[in-house]
Amino acid sequence: MPENVRISPVGDRAILVELPGLNQVLSLHALLKDSPVPGQVDVVAAALTVLVTADSTATARRIAAWVKSADLTAVPERNDTLTVIDTSYEGEDLNAVAELMGLSREAVVEYHSGRTWTAAFGGFAPGFTYLSRDDDDVSIPRRATPRTVVPAGAVALGGKYSAVYPRPSPGGWQLIGRTTAQMWDPTRRDPALISSGNRVRFRPVREIVELSQPPVNAAGVSFEGGLQVVASGFQTTVQDLGRPGMADIGVTGSGALDRSALRRANRLVGNAAEAAGLESVHAGLELQAMSDQVIAVSGARPALVVSAVDGAQRLVPSEAPFALLAGERITLGTPTVGFRSYVAFRGGIEVPVVLGSRSTDVLSGLGPMPLATGDRLRVSAMRTGSAVANPETPPPAPVGACVLRYVPGPRADWFSSAALDSLAEELWTVTAASNRLGLRLDGVPLERRISRELVSEGTVEGAIQVPPSGRPVLFLADHPVTGGYPVIGVVLSADLDKAAQLAPGSTIRFHPCPEAGPVAAP
Repeated sequence: MPENVRISPVGDRAILVELPGLNQVLSLHALLKDSPVPGQVDVVAAALTVLVTADSTATARRIAAWVKSADLTAVPERNDTLTVIDTSYEGEDLNAVAELMGLSREAVVEYHSGRTWTAAFGGFAPGFTYLSRDDDDVSIPRRATPRTVVPAGAVALGGKYSAVYPRPSPGGWQLIGRTTAQMWDPTRRDPALISSGNRVRFRPVREIVELSQPPVNAAGVSFEGGLQVVASGFQTTVQDLGRPGMADIGVTGSGALDRSALRRANRLVGNAAEAAGLESVHAGLELQAMSDQVIAVSGARPALVVSAVDGAQRLVPSEAPFALLAGERITLGTPTVGFRSYVAFRGGIEVPVVLGSRSTDVLSGLGPMPLATGDRLRVSAMRTGSAVANPETPPPAPVGACVLRYVPGPRADWFSSAALDSLAEELWTVTAASNRLGLRLDGVPLERRISRELVSEGTVEGAIQVPPSGRPVLFLADHPVTGGYPVIGVVLSADLDKAAQLAPGSTIRFHPCPEAGPVAAP
């Protein structure tokens, strides 16, 4: 192991290994992928770092000890296949990039298309590959405020890298063009068009032909029984426990934001903990049973109204199993506590498994589309020998601000002492711009001590990332796999379910717990 290596805690179940260069990064990444440490979950390579996540704090400590003795002298073989990407250079940031580089628009196009790029590593999202070049030191700063949505096919520059956004997603890179090349297709043998080591050329074209693809949706087409979606509510998705272990190819963990709530609901109807159910935000979901069902609703506490075929209505409790007979409807009202409800059906929702999970990942587009009115849902046959369980005690409703414990982040030293104090003292408010990717927080902006660009590195659920605006974002399950803004802290795994239940307008206090990290902060 080289001497100038830094190992930092990333919450309570991950470490960030900072290395001298890309060769050492690729060597460590290859060692961990080829011979994983028992309990290792994910390994994410970046320009100068390797993020390793584990199933527990104890495992993360063992991995950190192993890394300290690793031999990083061997450089793994790489596939240098050439891929040509047709690109229309009409990006909305092309003029800004030209000004930053002191060039004309035409010269920027020549700069970008006139060289061969090398795929260094994946990350951020499925099919998003960081392309590097060794023939200059040009670095293009990211936007001060990232876009909430970058269109699919956008060709971009960020720092010393270029990349293509595979699908609509947030992003802070400068957009210089667009392409219709399909960067990610989970039905292909190799889902990513470009993999580490490949060479890439961008070929300028005047026009590109748009290709449309039908969306994958949760509705079945012809089957008996199941349920009909009478009203889809707001952002109702199919969720299970997600896709852990795939961050290396840009696929985030996804899955239910409040995992304990989904597990409770599944246990109540006799399912395995990982069975797929529905995650519904706030109120408005209405379902009609086309055949007899056993259901449980956990998480938020909405009024649950069952309407019989004859129009009679009855209230049913949350956190307990109940029958919904053929023809009856269940409506989820406004929650008195919490924000996200989890609806489990005895047998589980049956939708295609994509990369090991039935979950909808809103960042990468994996899994079924969010529910729409008129969809039909298929329910799997119940497990042999399974039994409906007794009601369980849900966690108590929060009183006042929600307290989230955190470990100081791998880039806490990028912030002033006043900012570090403010993170723990400020009463942060969840804004309406929050979603499954993360909670966007409002409060006194956090001041950075180091203002330079951060080279993109792996991130985890629970990371408190701070963009140049100074207003933090708390990453949730559908967060990008890598990010280019410093992480000031990482919320403990045990507190993430609480964060999932915070509605816009809710308040948060962060409580530092540096002793909970797997290694001491450097």
